[in-house]
Amino acid sequence: MLYKSFEFKNIYGQKVKVVDIPVLGIEDRHYFIIQVRLQNLVSSLYETPQPKSCYSFRDYVKRKMKWSDFEEIFTLRDYKNA
Repeated sequence: MLYKSFEFKNIYGQKVKVVDIPVLGIEDRHYFIIQVRLQNLVSSLYETPQPKSCYSFRDYVKRKMKWSDFEEIFTLRDYKNA
């Protein structure tokens, strides 16, 4: 599984980093829900002062999604050389 991170400054000037964001293709059935959850997390972090500077998207999604969907997204996928 490939992951990306996202770093920005909130309205208070604090630097905030979100890590463990899964990279999904548009055709993946979980693509939309991941995009919505990421947008919700970033908007909540943007509008309020934060006690820490780094947040895990994986931990956030673990609390917000059904466990079966979470496991489908974050299980390790084996990629073979083509």
